[in-house]
Amino acid sequence: MSMKQSLRLKPFPTLKRSTSSFPFNLIAAATTTVSAGMMSIGATVSAPITSSNLRSPSTVSPSSFSLINPFRSSSFAKLTTTSLIRNPNFRFSVSAMSVAAQENLSRTAFLDRRESGVLHFVKYHGLGNDFIMVNNLDSMEPKVTPEQAVQLCDRNFGIGGDGIIFAMPGSNGTDYTMRIFNSDGSEPEMCGNGVRCFAKFIADLNNSHGRQSFTVHTGAGLIVPEIQDDGKVKVDMGEPVLKASDVPTKLPANKDQSVVKAKIEVDGVNWNVTCVSMGNPHCITFGREGDESLVVDELNLADIGPKFEHHALFPARTNTEFVQVFSRSHLKMRVWERGAGETLACGTGACAVVVAAILEGRSERNCTVDLPGGPLVIEWREEDNHVYMTGPAEVVFYGSVHL
Repeated sequence: MSMKQSLRLKPFPTLKRSTSSFPFNLIAAATTTVSAGMMSIGATVSAPITSSNLRSPSTVSPSSFSLINPFRSSSFAKLTTTSLIRNPNFRFSVSAMSVAAQENLSRTAFLDRRESGVLHFVKYHGLGNDFIMVNNLDSMEPKVTPEQAVQLCDRNFGIGGDGIIFAMPGSNGTDYTMRIFNSDGSEPEMCGNGVRCFAKFIADLNNSHGRQSFTVHTGAGLIVPEIQDDGKVKVDMGEPVLKASDVPTKLPANKDQSVVKAKIEVDGVNWNVTCVSMGNPHCITFGREGDESLVVDELNLADIGPKFEHHALFPARTNTEFVQVFSRSHLKMRVWERGAGETLACGTGACAVVVAAILEGRSERNCTVDLPGGPLVIEWREEDNHVYMTGPAEVVFYGSVHL
């Protein structure tokens, strides 16, 4: 996700004060209908809304959008506006109504509902890297097409998200299968933040609590997430892939079969890079040739990121991490994700960063990696050569969309 706003709500069964993008201290469900050409989307969002910070979409006037306290009335307000700037055929309709009666509706019951043409979902985020989670356990065929994923992930005309994740039946002896469509419709092999969200989503579906783990089949192979007692998720991300042709990159190997601190020219500037795959390709740089005192906050990622992603030396495109070293156990990174652009966090990217830092002699095997959305703890264990990632995953809201 680029530095775009995201609705920060908690699930509707909880009545705790939280930070949200709506300035109302009540529980509400919003129904949104979007029509643009041949595409029509309707969404119902359920969550407690308790904040004083409103940042509304440009197509909706916040002064004319009111919600009624459900404990005082069951009335609802409705607003319909038309955007004449971005799309003259675009119509945006919002209804908000009381859902006091939904307090006793379990999350599982909500997700298990079956309605023709309606997709029930849960929005999760891992350090701001946000996903639309879909219960697809009854089929190995995704309930959303890549084209629909692009529209649903749009932050102005859809639900908004960095991607859509499908929880599917297990395969090859695993408990579950995870597939992902990026916000551009492409399908990555894996997503570190996504798999943490996946783990919490599965626990939500099973209405299970406490420490638990299960096996997940992904495009990157077997992944084993474990929900900890504190609610964070620790994930065995497997072994990093270092062989250049398997990352893949066309950069020539310069350390055994790996690419470590090699030179690459991007837009007339030489950068030192190390290439790692965590089931998906990563290009990690700690700085330009002759100047490795990188200050990541000063980078214009929107300019340089796509040039790395689509570089001819990366036949499958690449995720790119720009890293600043604070100490041998503390790193800071920003990421340009293949198929999603700049995001607030990238779990596989943080894992790849620590592997690259160790290969270049910059860090210990256990590090805290600061991302724009918050920190992850990454360990590359010498005993089994596996990389372990630990971090949070949180519910944002529940909703339904008419496809």
